[in-house]
Amino acid sequence: MKKGLIYALIVLLADQISKAFILTYFADHAPPVRVTSFFNIVLAWNKGVSFSMFHSDHPAMPWVLVTVSLLICAMIFHWMTMEKNQATINCFALIIGGALGNVIDRVRFRAVIDFLDFHIGTHHWPAFNIADSAICIGAGIILVWNLFFSPIEKLSEPEKEKKNDPLNS
Repeated sequence: MKKGLIYALIVLLADQISKAFILTYFADHAPPVRVTSFFNIVLAWNKGVSFSMFHSDHPAMPWVLVTVSLLICAMIFHWMTMEKNQATINCFALIIGGALGNVIDRVRFRAVIDFLDFHIGTHHWPAFNIADSAICIGAGIILVWNLFFSPIEKLSEPEKEKKNDPLNS
């Protein structure tokens, strides 16, 4: 559990430090930085949720999103305290650290700072940040593990043998 909290803190600090750097760099209205033919560093303000969905200029929206995010963090933290598997705890920590990084932005700026811009030609994926990446990685690993590996792991040896025996089909 303690290791998971350290991972959450690392994600939170990496996210906030990177966003502070981006704000400092773009403070003078600097142009986007072309890193490769498919990746730029930009300054984008996300007033919605993931990938700017549900974008709204309503003054209450940031507070609604902060409240929902904190409730979800509380639920995940509760699951984290009950979890025995360290890998799952670490995935929960990535999600919590990322969510809290974005909550801090919403409280400070009423929007989330996004800056990683991947594209193919003129077709851009919505800009995102380190917090978003941590949330997606943590949730993605949990999802893949539970969909493809966990059910197999839970079968007892005799059940595995029966399942693999062509005569029992």
